[in-house]
Amino acid sequence: MTITPVHGAGLGLRRNLLSSLRETTTAEIQFMEVAPENWINVGGRFGKQFRAYTERFPFVCHGLSLSIGSPAPLNLELLHAVKDFLRVHDIRYYSEHLSYCSDDGQLYDLLPIPFTEEAVHYVAGRIRQAQDILEQRIAIENASYYCAPQQEMSESEFINAVINEADCDLLLDVNNVYVNSINHRYDPLEFLKALPGERTAYMHIAGHFHEAEDLRVDTHGAPVIPSVWALLERAYQLFGVKPTLLERDFNIPPLTELLDEVKQIQRLQAQCDTANTARPKAIGG
Repeated sequence: MTITPVHGAGLGLRRNLLSSLRETTTAEIQFMEVAPENWINVGGRFGKQFRAYTERFPFVCHGLSLSIGSPAPLNLELLHAVKDFLRVHDIRYYSEHLSYCSDDGQLYDLLPIPFTEEAVHYVAGRIRQAQDILEQRIAIENASYYCAPQQEMSESEFINAVINEADCDLLLDVNNVYVNSINHRYDPLEFLKALPGERTAYMHIAGHFHEAEDLRVDTHGAPVIPSVWALLERAYQLFGVKPTLLERDFNIPPLTELLDEVKQIQRLQAQCDTANTARPKAIGG
């Protein structure tokens, strides 16, 4: 069963937005997201400000450092700290990247997991272990990647196999689909169609850097481009409207510009909801 922990359009809460978003309401932003590693054990002024947000807005968490594909054992201390953090702040849901960022130490980047059958079993087992500790389902995000070492299956086959074996959900990052489609030369719409849309808990959308005609870099540091907005609309048409969050990590624009992008998510959601309602149902459907 797919979990829909929140609804509408969301925004990633960054520390430098704590003041500017103070007067924002849930009519403008329906939910927010943070990386728990950035807030666990944070007290003082920032801790109080964060608590004020979690009391006003529904929240989800998107982890940065669980390193689900790492050769090293899962960080159980981190998982238990995340579990407490979710409970204390009434966080609705937890997600992580389908990648890894550590071995004996932190590698400070999200690295691609080999698309192999062995990796499917290994990663799925670690996801099940994390879900058992957290006592809840989690979502795994399709990651951007720039090389595919030891590839035995396609990216979409790998994602499907991991999600099915782990019995977890998908965090569908639409920008990552677009970036990967350019860098690895595949059709983004066909890739979307191959994903388990019924398992999608929520979605991400973001901007990226145009390095070259055949290279895009996932930065979260620019406005969302028209091609990515169009792909989000197609994702809604394929899978139904899902909660969708705007990520912006640096080059933060004025709040009005951020909210304009959140409003664009809301407009697409309303249009697709209307279209889905108006579409005739199949006989027997």
